[in-house]
Amino acid sequence: MTTLNKEYWENRYENNDAIWDIGHISTPLKEYIDQLENKDIKILIPGAGNAYELDYLIENGFHNVFVIDYAQQPIDAIIKRNKALEKHLIQDDFFNHTETYDLIIEQTFFCALNPNLRENYVSKMHNLISEKGKIAGLLFNFPLTEVGPPFGGSYEEYINLFSEKFRIKTLEPAYNSIKPRANKELFFTFEKK
Repeated sequence: MTTLNKEYWENRYENNDAIWDIGHISTPLKEYIDQLENKDIKILIPGAGNAYELDYLIENGFHNVFVIDYAQQPIDAIIKRNKALEKHLIQDDFFNHTETYDLIIEQTFFCALNPNLRENYVSKMHNLISEKGKIAGLLFNFPLTEVGPPFGGSYEEYINLFSEKFRIKTLEPAYNSIKPRANKELFFTFEKK
């Protein structure tokens, strides 16, 4: 399996090989954000890449939003797009991060991690979420293989993986996925136990 380290991700961006980047916020996340009422909540988007979700959140009045990515290229792209967003950016390894958040938005980060890090991901998410916080977003729904990223997963796997530390509020096929991801995504909201 490929080593998914900082250099790997830098090379993907450098070679314009960010096939997951659709150039805008995905419909399921846009519609989820549209129903959020409290603009003061503290939000994290891990493995954010070009972070179109950040743009959308800021444009819609959310001011306490942060992204973390350890590749420099997407961080630079965000700053180039909007210098004012620089204060919202954290360049670091997600697993080193220690702040807490009311909401963590998941978009292509989980599926980009080596699958043997999935239990660590769940524990880290649990640690980063405030007492009444939650994680919400999209998880891929196609068979897990050695080939990736992206790496797949299944409804059953996610239930087994998350249910010890989170209350499963929503885990269902995304009805509004973009065409290339149709029938391959599960929308979820998990609340911290």
